[in-house]
Amino acid sequence: MDILFDIEQERNYLISTRRHLHQNPELSSKEFKTAKFIEEQLKSFGIRSRRVGETGVLGTIIGNQGEGKTILLRADIDALPIKEETDITYRSQNDGVMHSCGHDAHTAALLGAAKVLQGLRDNFAGKILLVFQQAEEFGHGSKFFLAESVTKGVDRAFGVHIMPNFPVGTVALARGADSASCDYFKITVQGKGAHISKPHLGIDTLQISSLIVLELGSLVRRLVDPFETALIGIGKLSAGTTYNIIAETSILEGTIRTFSHETQALLQKEIETVANRIAENYGGSASVEFETFASPLINDDTAYDEIYSIATKIVGEENIITDTMLIRGLGADDFSEFIRDVKGVYARVGTGNKNVPVTNNPLHSSKLDIDENSLLTSARLHIEYALSILKMH
Repeated sequence: MDILFDIEQERNYLISTRRHLHQNPELSSKEFKTAKFIEEQLKSFGIRSRRVGETGVLGTIIGNQGEGKTILLRADIDALPIKEETDITYRSQNDGVMHSCGHDAHTAALLGAAKVLQGLRDNFAGKILLVFQQAEEFGHGSKFFLAESVTKGVDRAFGVHIMPNFPVGTVALARGADSASCDYFKITVQGKGAHISKPHLGIDTLQISSLIVLELGSLVRRLVDPFETALIGIGKLSAGTTYNIIAETSILEGTIRTFSHETQALLQKEIETVANRIAENYGGSASVEFETFASPLINDDTAYDEIYSIATKIVGEENIITDTMLIRGLGADDFSEFIRDVKGVYARVGTGNKNVPVTNNPLHSSKLDIDENSLLTSARLHIEYALSILKMH
């Protein structure tokens, strides 16, 4: 059975689908037309699907060889609030919204893979779950699927992400940690207002917040192994009402990024400790709120070895990138939630072409485009990995 031939037959479908999605991007949790399009495509392949949340779609392919393992294949479907600045014929028709993170490519590749896999169901046992996940950019889309226990009984989970800084025809794989966690935190400091000329009558929360910022800046250096990467960043400080009144309330907002669950928990605990201690020392009080948008994305070793073997077959071992310094970043991806309790792996697919400058723009750029030959690589990874886990006959 020639999978390469099968996916080459779908080249035009992959490209036209990706271009349709690129022209019609929708923001997180507003992917109504995108979800409807995905459902229509799956129905045309003979694949049953249903909504998960308002805009997520779950399709299911059942192998005709009987019961077997289950693999989950995931693509994210939302776009970003970015105005596209390319002159390609299929540029965004939704002003101020753009697929500048490649989710159009992810969705098209999984749809193309689904079309081929549905045609091969006589050759394998078990089940393939097709997860078209909403709101990845917002960081919460996975929760809709997890709330419905979609990962229960799943043996493997797999996803891909485009990488314009790697050339088309390459696949990048990180053993272990791939992407960082993303935690949002808000520290609210309460004090006492007074006229600025009588500071002894007030409790200055702007001063307290400034001291919290300074101490949090050294927290990672003091607590985290120098060989481990972690970050605490504060992007917003709001305080006071006018120039001559002591700020009665201040609000700090920031983020934690780590590559381990243990460090994530440690930094959350210490941020709360620092905020409370400093506030109390100066007569005020602090409350700390955390919201985890994504856990660290940590590839399972067994799944890594499996997809490495598959990728070698597809692009050749010389075209597999494993240098974690080139792959890992402090960006987050909530595919991590699907593989917290399931053996899974994330692959990076090169989409750059040195002869086509627009394909070398970075992710989240207003000028991002891809070499569409990469769609075939992504689709083949989905297909070949699914069939290897389901033991194609």
